[in-house]
Amino acid sequence: MSQESLNVLGEPLLVCGCEPMTGWMRDGHCRTNSQDHGRHTVCCVVSEQFLRYSQAQGNDLSTPVPAYGFPGLKPGDHWCVCAPRWLEAYEDGVAPPVLLASCEASTLEIIPLDVLERFAA
Repeated sequence: MSQESLNVLGEPLLVCGCEPMTGWMRDGHCRTNSQDHGRHTVCCVVSEQFLRYSQAQGNDLSTPVPAYGFPGLKPGDHWCVCAPRWLEAYEDGVAPPVLLASCEASTLEIIPLDVLERFAA
């Protein structure tokens, strides 16, 4: 089993969310590949605070973009977030909860497991 198919707990990677469809590969999984420079590997339960923070950082996740089939996120949605952005939100005190079983193992190259565990949903 490759690292990409394992989660941060060393178990099979579970689906993060399909409504709305998430993931770099838009298959519901927070997996990455060489084309994903953002490293969309952290499965979050988005909060209003995180949505406002993300928008202030230049990434509006709340506004629908029908041309891309994106309905816009609302608090409680599950979404694959870039590991560096989640770490930045953590450092700024606004990190959303995470679903550990749905965070790809490669996340640990950027965020320590003990930090993720403190935000486990």
